Amino acid sequence: MASTHSRSTRGAAAEAITYRAAESESDRSAVIKGEFTSDTVFEVVRSEYGFTLRSVPLDPPVHKVFPDDEPESDEVPGDSGDERRFVALDGDRVCGYVDTAYEPWNRRLTIVDIEVAGPYQGRGIGRTLMHHAVERARECGAGHVWLEVTNINGPAVRAYQRMGFGFCGLDTTLYSGTASEGETALYMSLLLDPPSDGSWAEPGPRTGSLTGLSPGAA
Repeated sequence: MASTHSRSTRGAAAEAITYRAAESESDRSAVIKGEFTSDTVFEVVRSEYGFTLRSVPLDPPVHKVFPDDEPESDEVPGDSGDERRFVALDGDRVCGYVDTAYEPWNRRLTIVDIEVAGPYQGRGIGRTLMHHAVERARECGAGHVWLEVTNINGPAVRAYQRMGFGFCGLDTTLYSGTASEGETALYMSLLLDPPSDGSWAEPGPRTGSLTGLSPGAA
């Protein structure tokens, strides 16, 4: 990217927020408890030959705090050459971050995690962090950016769609045996400009539904 540091321009309240690649141990080790409130669930409708997604309003909305299901790891986000974290800072406080990992074999940049602290949500911080992640993807020569999101997180799905992401698959079993049992993992991707050497072709238009997919993981 052009610069490792940037300052938000989204209104006076966000002027103090700065962005950079994680530099210090405190940048890399910061943890924000994920949570959201959703008024929409993307319901998975099974058919004989696959699935269709249907947007269903939630009344009342649901509030979720992500459970601690993931196993402990000694690995620090952003430590390896193929991984990088970008942080949003309010002064010295990390108020948001995005963890990315690049996989050269299929030229995929994965959004491993993206979090914004509750009081800072709705201020464009997540979108700016994603912008830094996409810039990194282009620098790596990635063909696409890929992420996973639960089907009950309507606000996140809509935000990713506004950023240009589209549905590319789902898994009805990923959360089995966890505190998120019953939810479905939705996979979304953002196609980047093809390289100048034409080594990959731009696929046709994508739609917002998933049909013709085999049951289970897609």
